[in-house]
Amino acid sequence: MEKELKCRCGWCLGFEDYIRYHDEEWGVPVRDDSKQFEFLVLESAQAGLSWSTILKKRQGYKKAFADFDYMQVAEFPEAYLKELLTDKGIIRNELKIRSAVNNARRFLEVQDEFGTFSEYIWSFVNGKSIQNEWKSLSEVPATSSVSDRLAKDMKKRGFKFLGSTILYAHMQATGLVNDHLVDCWRYEEVKKLSV
Repeated sequence: MEKELKCRCGWCLGFEDYIRYHDEEWGVPVRDDSKQFEFLVLESAQAGLSWSTILKKRQGYKKAFADFDYMQVAEFPEAYLKELLTDKGIIRNELKIRSAVNNARRFLEVQDEFGTFSEYIWSFVNGKSIQNEWKSLSEVPATSSVSDRLAKDMKKRGFKFLGSTILYAHMQATGLVNDHLVDCWRYEEVKKLSV
């Protein structure tokens, strides 16, 4: 019997981990703070690079950033930051590495104020995923009015390397917005998860 060919968003075609990420994670609503922090670190690291590059280094990031434990990352000593600059498993950009530590500290401040980071970020979409209905990749925006507001607020709170474009990608990854194309097999699946 022939293997079923599923229609997918064209951006994920290239290698198996990319397809798996699209099929299992991208767009699924995330209300877990650890997962939110993981995506903030990865999306911030992506600035100026492709998502496939970061995806290939995801395990390296997991190891280097204490399994994305934001409490531990917030306490990383200077000596460890210097060590990370030699770690081939991650993007060795000092500003991005330092921003991850800074963002862990800001993340904890947001938790203190809102109870959870998830409560904070989901408040920008009134707690419910935005359901778009794009027919082609050319229609999918790089930013939105929501990501603009979120970026402005997070910048005011002292977050770094998280502008509107990066935060829109974060919203897509963590399900605040469903940007699967309507003919993608995951579109309806993700839509159901968003109710």
